[in-house]
Amino acid sequence: MKSMEASRLTDEAELKRFIDNLLHASPAEQTEVMVTEWDSALTRFANNGIHQNVAERDVSVRVRVVKDGKTGVASINQMNDKAATDVLKRAIAIADLQPKGELVPMPGPAKSQPVEAWSDATAAATPEERADFVEAICAKARRAGLKAFGAFSTGAEQLAVANSHGVFHHHRSTEATINSVVMGEAGSGYADRGAIDVRDLDRNDLANEVIDKAQRNQNAQPVEPGVYEVVLEEYAVAEMLEFMSFIGFSALAAQEERSFMRVGEQITGENIDIWDDGLDPTGVPMSFDFEGVPKQRVELIKGGVASGLVYDMQTAGRAGRQSTGHGLPAPNTDGPFAVNLFMRPGTVAKDQLASDIKRGIWVTRFWYVRVVQPKASIITGMTREGTFLIENGRITRPVKDLRFTQSILEALNGTDAISRSTKLQVSEYLGASRVPAVRLKAFTFTS
Repeated sequence: MKSMEASRLTDEAELKRFIDNLLHASPAEQTEVMVTEWDSALTRFANNGIHQNVAERDVSVRVRVVKDGKTGVASINQMNDKAATDVLKRAIAIADLQPKGELVPMPGPAKSQPVEAWSDATAAATPEERADFVEAICAKARRAGLKAFGAFSTGAEQLAVANSHGVFHHHRSTEATINSVVMGEAGSGYADRGAIDVRDLDRNDLANEVIDKAQRNQNAQPVEPGVYEVVLEEYAVAEMLEFMSFIGFSALAAQEERSFMRVGEQITGENIDIWDDGLDPTGVPMSFDFEGVPKQRVELIKGGVASGLVYDMQTAGRAGRQSTGHGLPAPNTDGPFAVNLFMRPGTVAKDQLASDIKRGIWVTRFWYVRVVQPKASIITGMTREGTFLIENGRITRPVKDLRFTQSILEALNGTDAISRSTKLQVSEYLGASRVPAVRLKAFTFTS
């Protein structure tokens, strides 16, 4: 029996009927239809109280046609027969206006492996349930003489991709994310959580982490810039991996000779394994990409060796190989993207990562990160909301946030230890990473 909340999204059979009618009506040689539908809600809080509840339901119908060797793309946020006729006409009219160029091929049908990414509890989450979760954080912060801020979102989404070659893939998913900053008079702490099932989020665990971090991060004092041994928490590690995906794991970046990946060469320490796997249930799985190609696991860095790249239809065609199922909506200038990243854990308890560091820095997370030199994997940014001095194996005091400028590969080349625990970090943009915390021999803070 289907839950009432699941029925907020269009029934799969009705969705397929709409798409099939649109494909059959198209006079183009090739036609692709992508439908994205979502139903989400957000509770924001500040100064230990909720100040906003918002909800959004919407749909996007995107049509790509190939006609006379030219491509046209159009989209609309309605799903009815008139809307389908209108958006198809616009896509064809746009194609007629284009010059002939390189066409992004559409894939043929291939079976994708089913993955489970749905929770009825998340889809049915109410404002009252989010409020109860938020109040647990705010109440603990209030009792500690601190102020809590943040946002808690729950939502359901479905994606369908089909084309005139016989492709049809459908996936529905849910997601719950909570982030919080807790502030005192002279410092703050940060924590977040993400899950498919809202019941997997532990309000007390999150509250304890963010409040403890805020309490320890008061009256931070400056420390001289330089090269330090560091412990990076999972927040910072996940952001590094996301930037590695953005600037280097893509076949397009390699084909344009702007990637740091030198396939077959040692590029990090031997204890580093990074891969992408859209089928792993411990991440945020999805079995196909935005071009309708089934996802497959790709070993990106194995034993420190650059092992592989992710491909979409266009980059795969140029290289004479198959897409790995990492395409974004085509055509685009971004190329393929690894959005289901994993880093292999180690054997050390997280709280022991600093145990024999004589003098170093403990970093909670990064902020305002930007790319400096993509081919050298150099990024710059700031530490934020929990930066501490490590002395003789112990965290001794908070330090003022520091700017860093660092090659990611050089940092990972000096990986001394990796935590045995991992954390799911849901991206602000697309996808998620499951990562451990790491201890690095050298990290450069410039100011």
